[in-house]
Amino acid sequence: MFKAFLRTTPQVSIFHNPASPTSLKALKLLQSAIASPYPSSKPSAPPLQFDLEVVENKPPTPDQLRTILSYLPSKPSSPDVLLSAHPTVDARPTNAEGVSQLAFQNLHALKWPIVVDWNNGKAAVGDIDGVKNILEELRKKRDGEA
Repeated sequence: MFKAFLRTTPQVSIFHNPASPTSLKALKLLQSAIASPYPSSKPSAPPLQFDLEVVENKPPTPDQLRTILSYLPSKPSSPDVLLSAHPTVDARPTNAEGVSQLAFQNLHALKWPIVVDWNNGKAAVGDIDGVKNILEELRKKRDGEA
């Protein structure tokens, strides 16, 4: 009966690097989803409702990285799925602390963006399709399909 009172606004973070075209596209997609009808193919649809935190040029902490890894669809056992193939990256850490430390030293070390829906336990790293999947899950919840 009072279930509506228990709903909280989802918290979505984007760890964003403006030098990354994929990160720029993901940020634009997230901002559009809360400012315009979503999906855009349905002009009568309301925007999605979530709090968007933009964390620019700052990698996640080791604790955040561990959580993000657990939220990825593939549930990887190693944090190296977060690492880029950039030529300036010569180390391949095997734990969250090492990845975080490397990323603080060299922003090119990470795949950008890292998008996290903290409330629903979803994350996407380095690709737009993962961001679209997160937005689609939020849409399904909004529309009562999930």
